[in-house]
Amino acid sequence: MSALTLALTIFGIMLLLMAIRVPIAIAMFGAGTVGYLMQSGWGPYSSFLNTQAFARFASYDLSVIPLFILMGNFATQGGISKALFQFAAGIMGRFKGGLAMAAVLASAAFGSICGSSVATAATITGVALPEMKRHGYSGRLSTGTLAAGGTLGILIPPSVPLVIYAILAEQNIAKLFAAAIVPGVIAMVGYMVAIGVYVRLVPGQAPESQDREPMDMHSLMGILPIAIVFAIVFGGIYGGLFTPTEGAAVGAAATFVAALLKREITWAKFKFCFYDTATSSAMIFLIFIGADIMNASLALTQVPAQLAEVVGSWGLPPLMVVTAILLFYVVLGAVMDELSMILLTIPIFFPMIMGMDFGMAKESVAIWFGIMVLMTVGFGLLAPPVGLNVYVVNNLAKDVPIAESYRGVMPFLISDTLRTIVLLLFPALSLWLVQFVG
Repeated sequence: MSALTLALTIFGIMLLLMAIRVPIAIAMFGAGTVGYLMQSGWGPYSSFLNTQAFARFASYDLSVIPLFILMGNFATQGGISKALFQFAAGIMGRFKGGLAMAAVLASAAFGSICGSSVATAATITGVALPEMKRHGYSGRLSTGTLAAGGTLGILIPPSVPLVIYAILAEQNIAKLFAAAIVPGVIAMVGYMVAIGVYVRLVPGQAPESQDREPMDMHSLMGILPIAIVFAIVFGGIYGGLFTPTEGAAVGAAATFVAALLKREITWAKFKFCFYDTATSSAMIFLIFIGADIMNASLALTQVPAQLAEVVGSWGLPPLMVVTAILLFYVVLGAVMDELSMILLTIPIFFPMIMGMDFGMAKESVAIWFGIMVLMTVGFGLLAPPVGLNVYVVNNLAKDVPIAESYRGVMPFLISDTLRTIVLLLFPALSLWLVQFVG
């Protein structure tokens, strides 16, 4: 069996297992195991598995993942989302489609202390959807907006997928967070513009009258804890007071205090925060080890290295290669979640990208490519046939057909496409804030 045939066989086994609904971590682990055993036998495989599992899970950098997840759980269970939406509605309510814009703004603010797309979508939906229905917004616009707004949970730091990319690519987490801020803000503004255009082009999706909520001191005080947490975490990281991992720990503690001050977190919710953090972290770490086995078996075939050499020999412009990779991510997003995509593909694509000349320093290329990957994997959270965020939001809006929710995300997918093109052609937008990080 040739190396290429073997590599395709490994991928085929993985896709077959996924098709019969085997969890993605187990699918990658099983396919990687078959490929490794076919090439090296049981002895080398068992030795690799023994050493790799410890080497992967003993990494100090990985502790930032459960800490940021815990921080997001405290924010979710502590009632912080309601205050965010009320404040955002007071600002954006003067515009047509203002409550939808407020949901996007609240999602961005919540994402800045959450780091999870699904958690952001589910939490803001619970608060914003009843209000949008009460004011006469269509199910299509409401669910589409909330699903798209949820993606800001990973586009705006802290971002769990970006942390994983930093670990795999051996890049500075703080610099990657800084690089994601401007693209994240562009995404937020782009979604608001998409709403403004959509409600004017498609009648009946939003009420004609203004739906502005009253702005008072109570609304301002409601967002004060969130602002303080954000300032402590990112001010401390970029001010050199602590590392991103220490910042995640401080952020989790500060968010817990903020939740206590709002008096909405009970003992049952407190226990749930740790239980959900444990299960989510276990899922992510299991995907880690599954991807490690899968990538190791592919590396033994030497196909990834051969692929890099072949692509390099074509003499294609580097931007064209990056564009092809991003399009591949869009297709892959139809069958895989963002964490699995990053863990499976970065070990293959990253060395290829780093071997090309983009006219920038290698660190800048690595950071920019990470932001481009982060922006693109968000497509999979919205686009059919999977669209995990769409499923989450639609499950909460039981009276809205899933087809309507998919129609609702189309304006946001157009916005995503335009934003990705701009960031691809102008890397300085992603790298501008990095220069201020020591």
